[in-house]
Amino acid sequence: MSDLSAPGFPEEEVRHRARVGTAAAFPPPGSYGQVLLGAERPPAGQAGPDAGDALDALRIVPPVFVPQRLARLIDLGREPDYRDVELTTAIGGFTSALPVYVSATGSTRAAGGDIGLALSRQAGALGLPMVIGENVVPVNGYGRLGEAADRALLGRLRAYAGELPDGLGGVAVQQSTEDADAEVWNLVYSDPAALPLLESGRLAFELKVGQGAKPGLGGMTVLDAADAERLSDRYGIDPVFGDDSRVLRASTPGTFTVEILRQQVRLMRNNFPRARIWVKLHPGRDVAEAARVAAEAGADAVTVDGAEGGTGWAPGVFPAQVGLPLAECLRRLAAAGPPPCLLVSGRMWEGGRAVKSLALGARAVGLGRAALLAAAEDPEDGLIRFADCLALELRLLISALGKYTPAALERADVWSPDFPQ
Repeated sequence: MSDLSAPGFPEEEVRHRARVGTAAAFPPPGSYGQVLLGAERPPAGQAGPDAGDALDALRIVPPVFVPQRLARLIDLGREPDYRDVELTTAIGGFTSALPVYVSATGSTRAAGGDIGLALSRQAGALGLPMVIGENVVPVNGYGRLGEAADRALLGRLRAYAGELPDGLGGVAVQQSTEDADAEVWNLVYSDPAALPLLESGRLAFELKVGQGAKPGLGGMTVLDAADAERLSDRYGIDPVFGDDSRVLRASTPGTFTVEILRQQVRLMRNNFPRARIWVKLHPGRDVAEAARVAAEAGADAVTVDGAEGGTGWAPGVFPAQVGLPLAECLRRLAAAGPPPCLLVSGRMWEGGRAVKSLALGARAVGLGRAALLAAAEDPEDGLIRFADCLALELRLLISALGKYTPAALERADVWSPDFPQ
C-alpha cells in the first residue's frame, strides 16, 4: 500500500483488481445463485456509465452471424471459446503480450522511487512496452554518476530489462526540451546497459509534443526549496503557492509547426537509426493532421493522449476544460485516416473502454494511473494481477464479437445513438 490516490478515477476498482486478479472480472462468486444480475438502468438522460464521456457511453454490440468464428472453428477442429483469442500485438516496432503499453511516467514523486521501480519490473515481466517519461534525467540524473538509483533513468531501465521475456516488450524513452538539453537520447543510445534492448530491436525514442493532462503546457511538478535552487538554471521556477517551502517547477512545452515536427522525426531516424521512433500528441483540435505528419515522416507509432489522461501534475482548469475527449480524437483520426500504428491513452482501466478504443482504430491502449495504482497496491504482483484481469476481459469481449484477435475489431462493433457511424 502507499499514500497514492487518484480522485475521480475508479481507484478502488483498480486496487481490487491488483489484489485479486482475474476474479475481479466477475461478480463475487458467493453471490451465485442468490443475486439476480442484469443491466442497471442509467439515470434519466444519461446514455451510459458516464454521461460526460462518449467513449464510455458506447455499447459493444456482438453480431448474430459470426463468420470469423466459423473460420476459427474449422482451423481448430472444435468450437472456439474466449481462451482462443490471441492478444499478442505489434506495437510501434515491438511485440507486446497484450494490446496494451504502460504510458509515460516522468520525474514526479508518484512515479519515482520504489513505485517506479516496481512498475518497471512488473511491466517487464508481463512483456508490455513501457514509456519512461520526460525530465527524469534533468531532475534525478541518469544513474551513472552517483545519482539515487531508485529515481534515475538507468534504474528504471535496468529494472524493466531484468524481467523482460525473450522477444516481448520494449522501452520508449521520452524526451522534452529540457531532456534534449541534457542529451538524454544520446546517453541512452550509447549506453552499454541499453545495448541488449537496442540489439534486439526493443528500444524506442518518443518525442513528446504534449499530453492529455495539460495540453499546450510542459511538465510541471512541485519542488521544495533545496531542489528549486538546484534546478533553477534548467526550469522555470515560480513561487505560486505563497509558501517559501514549495514552488512550481515548469518545463517549456516546445514549439512545433508542420515542418518542425516533420524534420524532428526525420532527424531522429537519421541520428538513431537502430531505435524505433514514437511521437506523443496532446488532444489538440488538429490532432489528425499532426498524426498524419508524424506518420508520413516515419514514426513507428503515434500516441494520442485524450483529455481524460492523467498522472501529470496540472492546473485544475486543464483536466476539467482543456483538450478534446479521447472519443472525439478517435473520430477525427478515423475520418482523416489514422496512422498505421495508433496508440491511445486516457482513463484506461478495464476491458470495455480498451475494446471500444481498438474498434475505433487504435492498435493498443496505454495504462497510466491504473498501472501506478496497481503497482502501489502490491509492488510485487499488483500490476501483473491487474493485467491478467484486463486480459481476461479482452478475451471475453473480443470472442463475444465473434473475433479472435484485437486487429479484427472494427467500427461496427460499437454503437451509440449520439456517436455517428
